[in-house]
Formats: sequence, structure tokens, C-alpha cells
Amino acid sequence: MDVNEVANLARLALSADETARFQVQLDQILKHVVQLESVDVSGIEPTAHAIPVFDVMRDDLANDGSFTVDEALANAPERSQDQFKVVKVVE
Repeated sequence: MDVNEVANLARLALSADETARFQVQLDQILKHVVQLESVDVSGIEPTAHAIPVFDVMRDDLANDGSFTVDEALANAPERSQDQFKVVKVVE
């Protein structure tokens, strides 16, 4: 694979020194890929993660212990009546 093709796809302008250096690095990477392709993984089940991942989130349940309006707005830099006051972002 030619590093200039990759640079062109990525819209990168490379100097001659960068092209030479990156070509060597790309060749080394591709050699590692070829080496990985030769590994026999026929007895290994595909996974998305190296270790088992479990659902670590709790159920989202409504509760009656919510904040009062004053508690929710206690640290607000500005408020307007019972609402947070924010900078206008849409004209």
C-alpha cells in the first residue's frame, strides 16, 4: 500500500521526508497485520470486549425524593422566577 494514496484519501499534504518516514511505518504495520492473519483462532468465540462486561447501571426509577424548586435553583448563577436563566443562544 502506498502512503501517498492514504494521504490523498485523508486530504493530507506530506513532505518528501514525511512520505518516506510514513511509508516505512505503514509497511511495518501491514507486516504485523499479515502476522495476525496467520494466527489460528478457529476455537475462540468472537467477543466485543477482552473481559466480560455486565450491565452496571441501575434501573431508572422515579422517586418522590426529588428537589424542590428552591433546592434545584440554589446554586444557579441566575434565575428568572422558578426557572434557570441562561444566555440566549438562538435569535
